[in-house]
Amino acid sequence: MEVYFTIDKTAVAEFKDRGSKFLAYAFPVKTPEAVKEALAEVKKEHPKATHHCYAWRLGTGGLQFRASDDGEPSGSAGKPILGQIDSKQITDALIVVVRYFGGSLLGVPGLINAYKMSAAMVLQLIPVIQKNIEVKYHLSFDYTIMNDVMMVVKQNNCTVLSQELQLFCEMEIGIPKTGEELCLLRLKDIYGLSITKRKA
Repeated sequence: MEVYFTIDKTAVAEFKDRGSKFLAYAFPVKTPEAVKEALAEVKKEHPKATHHCYAWRLGTGGLQFRASDDGEPSGSAGKPILGQIDSKQITDALIVVVRYFGGSLLGVPGLINAYKMSAAMVLQLIPVIQKNIEVKYHLSFDYTIMNDVMMVVKQNNCTVLSQELQLFCEMEIGIPKTGEELCLLRLKDIYGLSITKRKA
């Protein structure tokens, strides 16, 4: 696996069923902290909503995930939302569906359908993007070879994750898995550059 799919924009969609209103919010998220922030934002915006149900999946392998029914019958909200994230095969994504109760009970099949439809509708508004899976490396080098380092970084589509540039430079980069070997060969050709692989 050398690429993964995700979203890079937020969106909102609305679904109505027998008086109940469902508002679905999609967020690109990278960490559980980002999930918490986005959830807090939605709850602040809709303090009077009956439920704030959500699901998210994180990590290039999509191994971290969670689904919450927030008081709805078990499995009637979080799971259908997560199902939509998975049907698009995306990760690093959060969907929150806010429900305003409209007076009529929808029953479990009705709820499953409403949460599924809301999540599907919001995902239709955002293009799915493909990203390279990257391997993280730490570079240390003298400022005098900065141009050589940056040339290899740019030509190999690496992501600069963080940098501290003084007389002596420290840089964290993500090298696309697809071109990792070639990129490392080229970096190792630069005299005076030290490279350490970071734990994922």
